[in-house]
Amino acid sequence: MRRANAHSTILIVDDEPDLREVVAELLEMEDYTVLQAANGQAALDVLASQAQPCLVLLDLMMPVMDGHEFLLRLREDPRYRELPVLMLTAHFSAKAPPGTVGLLRKPVDIAELLATVARHCPTV
Repeated sequence: MRRANAHSTILIVDDEPDLREVVAELLEMEDYTVLQAANGQAALDVLASQAQPCLVLLDLMMPVMDGHEFLLRLREDPRYRELPVLMLTAHFSAKAPPGTVGLLRKPVDIAELLATVARHCPTV
């Protein structure tokens, strides 16, 4: 099993608690540290109080603050301009917005998710 270093924290931002839990468990089995938020505003609050993650997994459609608004606010902060963001969506016609590292469709392909995470989050 791979061991994540201190910089291998991933933030999952999705309004579906079951999806967050399943993805979190999968990533924790790979020894990543996982933070969770139910919407964009909650994610900004998490970022303000935690160490910067190596990757954000971001749903597009959420209440309170959707993924697009979160991404705009994130990029306004110099600390997070280069933070990799991977979009997750159930919308077939959605395209990866500028400023993201890609888009995965729900239900998420586990191998593709883990490969993307590995590209952005160092392990030892």
